[in-house]
Formats: sequence, C-alpha cells, structure tokens
Amino acid sequence: MNPLLDTGPLCIGTVKGPGETPTEYYFIAPDPERRVKHGEFVYYLAHVDGAERQILGRVTARRSVRIFPDSFMADPSVPPSEVAALLGYDSDANELFEITVAVLGYHNREMGDFINPRVPPAGGSPVYIADDDLLVSVLSKRRKGETGGAHLGSLLSRGADAVPVALDVRGFTSTHLAIIASTGSGKSYLAGVLLEELMMPHNRAAVLIVDPHGEYDTLQDMQNLAAFEAGNYKPRVRIFRPETIRVSVDSLTLPDLRYLLPSLSEKMHYQLSRAFGYAERTFKKKYTLDQLLYAVRQAAENKRDADPETGELDEDPTTNALVWRIKASLGNSTIFNDFENMGLDELFRPGQCTVIQLNEVDRREQQVIVATLLRRVYQARIDTVKLKAGRGDKNYIPFPVFCLLEEAHNFAPASVDAVTTDALKQILSEGRKFGVSVGLITQRPGKLDGDVLSQCMTQCIMRITNPIDQSRIAESVESVGRDLLRELPSLSKGQVIVSGASVNTPVMLRVRTRVTRHGGQDQDAPGDWAKWFESGDGQAEARDTALPAAKTVQVEDDGEILWA
Repeated sequence: MNPLLDTGPLCIGTVKGPGETPTEYYFIAPDPERRVKHGEFVYYLAHVDGAERQILGRVTARRSVRIFPDSFMADPSVPPSEVAALLGYDSDANELFEITVAVLGYHNREMGDFINPRVPPAGGSPVYIADDDLLVSVLSKRRKGETGGAHLGSLLSRGADAVPVALDVRGFTSTHLAIIASTGSGKSYLAGVLLEELMMPHNRAAVLIVDPHGEYDTLQDMQNLAAFEAGNYKPRVRIFRPETIRVSVDSLTLPDLRYLLPSLSEKMHYQLSRAFGYAERTFKKKYTLDQLLYAVRQAAENKRDADPETGELDEDPTTNALVWRIKASLGNSTIFNDFENMGLDELFRPGQCTVIQLNEVDRREQQVIVATLLRRVYQARIDTVKLKAGRGDKNYIPFPVFCLLEEAHNFAPASVDAVTTDALKQILSEGRKFGVSVGLITQRPGKLDGDVLSQCMTQCIMRITNPIDQSRIAESVESVGRDLLRELPSLSKGQVIVSGASVNTPVMLRVRTRVTRHGGQDQDAPGDWAKWFESGDGQAEARDTALPAAKTVQVEDDGEILWA
C-alpha cells in the first residue's frame, strides 16, 4: 500500500509482552525510519468501559534485538548493507528493536486526565504511532491562543510546530512554577517566552519579575508590537531600576533589621528588639529612621548622665555601636527611605509586567527588598479577600498576582537562613487560597531549599549536568519519570521537559522563538576586544603607549659612529 494514500493509523510494531512494572510493556518494531524516538508517543487499542480506547504511552527505552552479524562489519570501507545484499539478506528488515513503553492510559475529557486501564496489552497486538491531532488534543490542558493557555513550544519528537504545547496558566498560578536549568541552557529565554504569553491579549496577567542581572529590559518591546494588541488592550511594562527602588523604613520587620545588621552581639540583639517594639508602640508603626534611632537610645538599659558641657546623653558603647550600624546600613542607602515606598498599585495591575532590577544592589538588600514586597502583596491579597480592604486602600488588590524570581537559590538558599525564605514558604504553602503565586528560576537547584522546590507543582527543566542538581530534582520533583530525568544531561539549548499541574503528562519541548528581543545574551569577549582596538579610543591609546622608534647605527670605515 502506498503510505502517501493511506489515511489510517500507522502501525509500527507488535506487542511482545508486559514490562518490568505493571505500567510498562514491550513491543517489537523494525523502525527503519527511526521514528520511534525516546519520548515519542504510541498507543494500542483496547476495550475499556464498553468502548474502544486509544491507550497512550511514552517510549522510555529501546534496544536492538537483531542487528547485522559482526562479520558484515569486518571492513569499515564496505557498508554492512552492501554485504547483506550480496548474501541475499533483506537489509531493510535486518534490524529489529525492543521498545519499552510507559503506559499513560486513555484521556478522559470530563476528568481532564489520563486513566490507566491497569491491564497490559495482549501479546501480538498492533502498536500505532500517535498522530499529531491526537497529541494536540490530549497533551495540553489548554490550546495555543486560548484564554488561560501559555504556548511555550512544540513537541520535540515531531516536526517544528507540528504539535504545539501550551501550559495551563491556571495550573501554575495556583500551585506555583519552577524553571530549572544549567547556565547557557536557555532558562532566561524560556522565562521571556512565558512572560510574553502572560502579557498576550488572551491572558492579560498581573506579573512582577525580580531581575538580579538586568536581563529583562527588552520586554518593553511588547508595548510596541502588534502581536500583543487587541482592541483597546496594550500591555504595559514598568521597570524599577536601583535608583528608583524605594522601601520605607517602617515596612521593615525586626528580622529584616537583624539581617541587614550582621555581626550583632547578643546585647545588641536584645536592645534592637526592645527598640523595635518601642518604635512601633510609640509611633503607631509609622516611624522614620531618626525615630528608630531615638527608640534605640530610649531602649538602652544603662543610660549615662548628661554631659555637663553639651547637655547630650552620654550613651553606653553598645548603644553607640548599634546606632552606628543602623546609620551605616539604612542611612547611607538610597533604597530605604523615611517616607517613600513603592506602591502596590504601581507594581501590580492586570496587563502589566513590572520588572524590579537589582543588578547594582547588595545581596542582603536584595533579599530584604524581595521579602518586603512578598509580605506586602500577600497581606494585601488577604485583606482584599477577607474584605478588610476596599477600593482606595493601599492594601486593596482585587485580582490574583504572579511573582517570578530569577536566581531563586539566592532568595531561598539550602541550609542557610535568609530573610526571604520564610516569606516564600508561606506563600508557597498558603498563597493559593489568596491568589498569590510564585515562579522560581534557578541554575543551581542543589543550592535551593528543598521544601521550596518541592512545592512548585509545575516544572520546566532544561539541561542539567551537575549530579548534585540532578539528585535534588529527583528528590523534589515527583511528576518527572526516571526515563525523562535520564535525558537531562543530553538536552540541547532551547529544549525543555515540562511536567506537573499545567500539562496532562510530562513532555519534551523545543521552545518557540521569542517575539521580543532576548536580553540575556552572553558577552562576545573576542569581538568586543577587536572593536575596542578598531575604535578611536583604542587607536589613540595605541599611539600614546607606542615605544619610540628604534635608532639605527651606522659605522664608518674610520671608526666614527653616525646616528641616523
């Protein structure tokens, strides 16, 4: 039969028998076109619940069971297929493979999930390769361009764009998201694709991204591209750079202050605690830096008598040291301010992507800024949901929000106390009830707190080569099968395994091309060096630093030396 005229399902093999586990089976296939790749989807037919069902499965392994004899390969210059032809072998049918398949089941549209029949296929049953239309209908919970869908790319085992896959935005904005990849694998590019999808007219999300390296400036392109416009909708991108970031002093908690003031003695800790309580009681939680310092002096247990000449209080050394530390950390900072604070209504609104750039900010200050923002937005959503805040209140946010954190291992480090860890854990465990969701991006999952990673129910995992990072993923991510974890070191740039609550089953994708420019490109050091030397500055410096021209010596016959 001419395969071009055959419109029926493509039979590629025959069931050999059940596998090593109840959810596996083997089938035998010649596969001369090498169509049955790792991660490919196949199915067999079975009668379940009174109807014939397509029982879908994913290829997890393949091994040769019949190959060319070794003698056919004795001469490397002669292909074994030619030797086989001379001896009358059918070279096209010479190879056979045993394919291992993990059974997913048949897709139940009412439940929105796969149902495993728990009965292996009968030996001798035909196995078919799943066609593109079937996979489009069952792999994604949402469709490309549909409200609540985020089109990340297409199925890796098929042609480009043959099987587009979209994440269910509702899935990861209620149960959180993790993007995990080694450096250079394309995690920031993937995050850019995700943010583009969230800002598309069919989603119009309220998003904040913490950007420690200043890589997301190019998202401003969305405001001028037709792909993001529909009717009167146009996305808005706001960027808060280090010089415009403001955190009011009275929004800092006692743990924040202690974190910003390292190396405090026990006596200083005690006095700071007393001073913080005094400031909150006295100034009704609205105080300036000077008022906080006043509270520190009032909280001193060993007050000295006033200086007879100046009339000023002669403070004890502990108080002086604590005041000096607070002034050094808060008084010399442009971020911590007496009266200014970034308003939640400036940071969050549907159809707006807010970028907080922290590329010139100290690590501890970064963590305090993020912890403060997370606490504020979480409390605002609680107040709004519980009707404690209404229109016009600063804590009124009548819509869910999504916060994406780059370099998440710096904000929830493993085995290290960071002021942001507790805020993240609270949102990850309770934020679902109040519409606050978090996305974590990290290149070192081994350095990320295990409890934090395990609570992200949608995972986008790219190439990972470090064994410690692979082990952390295996421990913390339950939805990725062992066969897909083995693929992590071999993934190419721009390839990603997606699993969890936002897809019906784990899939391997090639990430689609971004609409906006990518801002996380690596430096081209050789090119930059060459450009500098070709520039006017480089040429001028080369002239200024050039050595004097060498003098030539001419010796005459009479012995007299002449310089030229």
